[in-house]
Amino acid sequence: MVQECSSKRPCVRIGTHNGTFHCDEALACFMLKQLPEYKDATIVRTRDAAQLSECDIVVDVGGVYDPSTHKYDHHQRTFTGTMANLTDGKMNFNTKLSSAGLIYLHFGRRLLDQLMPDSSQDHKDIVYKRLYEYFMEEIDAVDNGINATEEKPKYHITTTLGGRVRNLNPAWNDTIQDFDGQFEKATEMVGGELVNRVDGMVKRWLPAQDIIRKAFNKRHEVHSSGQLVKFEQGGCPWKEHLYQLEKETGCEGEVKYVLYADSNGAWRVQTVGVKGEGFKSRKPLPESWQGVRDEKLSELTGIPQCIFVHATGFIGGNKTEQGAMEMARQALEMK
Repeated sequence: MVQECSSKRPCVRIGTHNGTFHCDEALACFMLKQLPEYKDATIVRTRDAAQLSECDIVVDVGGVYDPSTHKYDHHQRTFTGTMANLTDGKMNFNTKLSSAGLIYLHFGRRLLDQLMPDSSQDHKDIVYKRLYEYFMEEIDAVDNGINATEEKPKYHITTTLGGRVRNLNPAWNDTIQDFDGQFEKATEMVGGELVNRVDGMVKRWLPAQDIIRKAFNKRHEVHSSGQLVKFEQGGCPWKEHLYQLEKETGCEGEVKYVLYADSNGAWRVQTVGVKGEGFKSRKPLPESWQGVRDEKLSELTGIPQCIFVHATGFIGGNKTEQGAMEMARQALEMK
């Protein structure tokens, strides 16, 4: 993907390796091209040292990590950089960085200035950390061969972002091996994912903070135990905000259920999950209710207008706020 420079302006080159590509260098190139100085840069995919020496910045190739000369490779045996040790502990993530992580470390805050220009610095700081934890770290880990768990997976996960990038590489038996053209598609795809994540945090996740905080602070008015939280507005993302509030106030694990109105005007009672343990709930709705619906559920609970309880006990519904509240109260009292 070597293009001629325009005679009207200096040519800026981003160097990366040729041949089979991965998610990390595709994302690294996308992030750089969001910055003013690299917006019109040519991506030079090569391993030739002479060509790389002419590039303004080099990612994922060259065997050198040196920010002062804009060299960002992570493959050399001496490289052990993580967000934690390269920020003196300010970012407490211990996964070895890929080229994407390195570019995010050095240019990520300026990237967010471009992607969320109207946001406050506090919000940018929050998104910077959260975007690494819930997007970038996975890419770093996968590229460096770090499994998410030491346990044997129970099923195959094949739809990850990295997997989709891998599938964009030309097949071994394709007549035309257009690696450069496919790499361009990969950068567009991973870039779209990143932009969507940031957009979601700015438009949906951050505005939910105040709603969750107000509900959390009023939880003892809802139930004296403090184990129920009622949201006046349903549909907002609440889990991570709730975990953080519990941590801040020293009551981690206290809240068992949240209540909120759904899009149809009915009410839901949902269990709070155990953080970091997948689908495990702190206190599932009673086993005798699980998988029961409508009148049968109302007869079983003695609560009018019940709608359902999921077969796993993680969520239930009632047509009224009062009914959902009573379901939660009874569930708290049952072992």
